[in-house]
Amino acid sequence: MSKFLIVGLGNPGAEYQHTRHNIGFDVVTAFVLKHQGTFSTQRLAETAEVKYKGKIFICIKPSTYMNLSGKAFKYWMDKEKIQLENTLTIVDDVALPIDTLRLRPAGSDGGHNGLKDIQQVLNTVNYPKLRFGIGNNYPRGMQAEFVLSKWFPEELALVWKKIEYCCEVIENFGTIGIERTMNAVNNLKISV
Repeated sequence: MSKFLIVGLGNPGAEYQHTRHNIGFDVVTAFVLKHQGTFSTQRLAETAEVKYKGKIFICIKPSTYMNLSGKAFKYWMDKEKIQLENTLTIVDDVALPIDTLRLRPAGSDGGHNGLKDIQQVLNTVNYPKLRFGIGNNYPRGMQAEFVLSKWFPEELALVWKKIEYCCEVIENFGTIGIERTMNAVNNLKISV
């Protein structure tokens, strides 16, 4: 049975819940709930196992804080004996508009500290990422405050729709593969 590691990036703690920077956590949580899974606190992460169409998805929300995400990623990838190309990291991206998702088999950290740490730990940029556009609606010099803030009320309907769609992206990543999934995802503008 093929195994996949689904890594949602975010920070543990109530003050970070449902912020833009924690969208990886929110997507992974939604995916696990959709499949009636439950999280338990394990080493370096909250983890859950989901079975779907003969595949096993090991879903993690690292408890290491964003800047040390690589530690949890590598630990669970090794522990579960999952190949790098069968991992999917879900991450917020200020370079993408809020109506956009971008799925790639590889690519740079784009200045994201969570991805930067994973890249350093793995010593490669060649691992799949699902980037969740959060827009860049902030004054110059205020990026850190923006990513750590909650969504604007007028964005919420679109954000929930994208989270739902991300659950399908994860399912497709595991069942039909990254190439076919990319074709569906990367040109899509999501609207409410």
